[in-house]
Amino acid sequence: MSGNPDLPRPGNTVLSKQALLATLRSIDDCDRSRARVLEMETAFRQRITRHVASLPTSSASFSKFNTNPFVLMFYAKRKGYSYISEIEADILPAKLFSSMETSAGRMVQDVVLPIYGWESVESTMHSASSVLDGRRYEGDVVRLATLKSGPRCLNDEMSKDLADDIVGHAEQWAEEAGVDHVDFTYGVLYGTKKRSNKKDWHILRNIVETRGARFVIQDPKHRWDCSFRIRGIRIDVAVRIGGDWWAHLGDTHTLTEIMCALIRSCVTPARTVEESTMYTISDLGDIVSTECVPDDYNVSLIQRSQIQWLFFLARHYCDRLEE
Repeated sequence: MSGNPDLPRPGNTVLSKQALLATLRSIDDCDRSRARVLEMETAFRQRITRHVASLPTSSASFSKFNTNPFVLMFYAKRKGYSYISEIEADILPAKLFSSMETSAGRMVQDVVLPIYGWESVESTMHSASSVLDGRRYEGDVVRLATLKSGPRCLNDEMSKDLADDIVGHAEQWAEEAGVDHVDFTYGVLYGTKKRSNKKDWHILRNIVETRGARFVIQDPKHRWDCSFRIRGIRIDVAVRIGGDWWAHLGDTHTLTEIMCALIRSCVTPARTVEESTMYTISDLGDIVSTECVPDDYNVSLIQRSQIQWLFFLARHYCDRLEE
């Protein structure tokens, strides 16, 4: 599949620290943007606090951690462990990470979508809306989205099933909304097109094969979108990854607003900026370096010590982060 000649060949997604700082200042100067950040901050803090309180603690029984014995042994080999006490110290943080990763996508979806005029779709399995996570009515168009946490969440079978769902349910979605135009997004909460495993693009290819070429308005050859018709209804389908999805949800400032809200809700400001730290990850020091931040740069939404976290988060939405 990955060798399909019709696949788009995405270049690097590049972000710059200076552009991020300029966007942050614009948000800080806008009352509506600030209000969105503060509302999301409160919601994130409440939900994260509740979730963390429900996770196993170090005093929980072993069965609560649902560990994989093979993974434990492979990890022990990797670390050169000799004692159970050594691997025990790693089990709790590993469990916390895996549990948070499972719930983080839904949490972000439930908090963020309503802030930008979308509704989070609650649905039952095996219904026309079971594939939907977000919805927005906009004039004579209904905008729909299914959301995935990262750029490698899809496999071939899931790609085919999603294409079948879109073709099979699009007419009903339009009828329920009272429109003849459906705009559907396969949205990915972080990542870039280059880092995608391209199974998401195969949704578009599968749609063309399922619906039939004579009903296709826009072929997805070398593109990340396609369009087709069903009895007078136009259905536009696009793959939007990372920053592209958040810009579609709101505007070009949306991603930075969300990052600010996450930083405010999760990161305790420090009195000083961490300097000259030796990181194990080879390029992490360059990613989070604040040398490019002017001495007189100041915003109220995040503290200077938290700007490193802005750059750290932003790196998840680009292939290269420039000064």
